[in-house]
This record gives sequence, structure tokens and C-alpha cells, in this order.
Amino acid sequence: MEMNEIWNCEKPVAELLNCEIPDWIEQDICAATIASIVQGGCNSGAYMPAVTYYTALRTMTQWGDEVLQYIEDAYGEIPQPEKGESWSGMACYYLSMAVELWAGSILWELEALESEEEEEEQQQQQEAGQ
Repeated sequence: MEMNEIWNCEKPVAELLNCEIPDWIEQDICAATIASIVQGGCNSGAYMPAVTYYTALRTMTQWGDEVLQYIEDAYGEIPQPEKGESWSGMACYYLSMAVELWAGSILWELEALESEEEEEEQQQQQEAGQ
């Protein structure tokens, strides 16, 4: 899938990739939102559930251990927020970080769809020509 197609695709990622979305991300997240997150981060407004104090706190209360484990698995450690960060601010910090990490990996998979689709199309054309 080309980048301009991803930017305009409102289909849920789970349908496009037949993948499981982490519980701490909205299950109907679409490809265009993934592209927005990767380009500008959650703080740009691309993914408001991670930067809205109430929502981020609620998500981290329920899924915080999984979110922190995801970050630690990616970085090998859990980065520290700025000194003096509020509790709500820490929830946004960690949830945004995890969502951005996940979105980056998913964007790569979405882009890889184009290569697979092109290969299948070429193979079908070759088979039809024989």
C-alpha cells in the first residue's frame, strides 16, 4: 500500500492486516490514523486517547502493566518522564510512547502490503500469459 493510500484509508487496521490490536489502543484504529501518529506523534492530535488526561489515566489504570512491558520490550528499559511530571502527565507520556512504537511497526506492515499485492498481481499475469 502506497503512503498516499495509507493516508486516505479509513479501514480498520485489523481488517487490512488481519492482526490483533493491543487492548490499550482503540480497536477500530484506521490506517490513516497510523500514518498521522507516525508523522506527528500522539501529541500532534493524531491520537487523542493517549494525550487526554482522563482517557490516558483510565487506560493506564487498566492496561498500564502491559503498556510498560511493551515499552520495555522495545527499548530494553522504561524511559523516565521529565522530573516533576504529574501522575496524569506520566499516563499520557507512557501511553503515547507505546502507541507511537506500535504505530511505527504497523505502518511498516501496511507499506509491505503494496509489495505483496504487486507480487501477487505479477504472478497472476505470468500465469495468465502461459
